[in-house]
Amino acid sequence: MRILVIEDDSALASYVRKGLEAEHYTVDVALDGEQGAMMAAELDCDLLILDLNLPKLDGISVLRSVRPGKPQLPVLVLTARPRVEDRVHALDSGADDCLNKPFSYSELSARVRALLRRGRPSVESCLQVADLHLDRVERKVERAGRSIELTAKEFALLEYLMRNTGRRITRSMIIEHVWNISFDTCTNVVDVYINYLRKKVDEGMSTRLIHTVRGVGYELSDKSGEVA
Repeated sequence: MRILVIEDDSALASYVRKGLEAEHYTVDVALDGEQGAMMAAELDCDLLILDLNLPKLDGISVLRSVRPGKPQLPVLVLTARPRVEDRVHALDSGADDCLNKPFSYSELSARVRALLRRGRPSVESCLQVADLHLDRVERKVERAGRSIELTAKEFALLEYLMRNTGRRITRSMIIEHVWNISFDTCTNVVDVYINYLRKKVDEGMSTRLIHTVRGVGYELSDKSGEVA
């Protein structure tokens, strides 16, 4: 799942980012309100973590700019303001939850999981193709009832393939969405990680799910054989 953190304290933003990435989330960071509002509008995020005291555009203004276009996006507000009225104002402006600074990372993580569980329909938080099951919130993968341990990038790659089941995905699409960088034709990182996934997901199974699309890239589906 992808989380956008809008926080002008670079040290705190880095701390939150490292913690979330360690839990296998994909994390984007904006250090001011204007950049954050633009990224929130453009990116396909599952959760927004938003500071109230931001340069260029304050957090409430960011929230009000984002809400009309993304009414279902869960928003967790971070605030150093001690007054109850400030938290009430944030909630009335469209926030789903508030967390006071300073906070423990464990509480932040728990609130993130809670918001993700209720923020979108369960059909989107749990992905299923044939006997392969992926839980986007709990970060668990199973095939035919067998638990599969994946690294953060392997999980992100499998999630992207499953969200695009039956669709032909190019290497450039994969590297831009999973690695969040422009595609470099000299790198074989996509093919390397596809091979990692195949060993963990398909090896020993009667039906292969990860297919090569010759001349294009890859496709995840429950049809047999490679795609011409």
